[in-house]
Amino acid sequence: MGDNSKKDKVPAQSWSDGLKAEFNKIIWPNKDDLVKQTVAVTVVSVILGALITVIDSVVQYGINFFIK
Repeated sequence: MGDNSKKDKVPAQSWSDGLKAEFNKIIWPNKDDLVKQTVAVTVVSVILGALITVIDSVVQYGINFFIK
């Protein structure tokens, strides 16, 4: 059914070298970009939270109106 042959194991040294090479490819944001992105995510999260609260309140009011 399946292939019973053992896979070649990659040496740990080769794996860590590959990991270091991949980490060197990462482009880390500078402080200004990080602050802008953090503020943007926070503002959008607050706006969406408020919007969901308003929609939930309207739906709840509508359901209560029809039930009573």
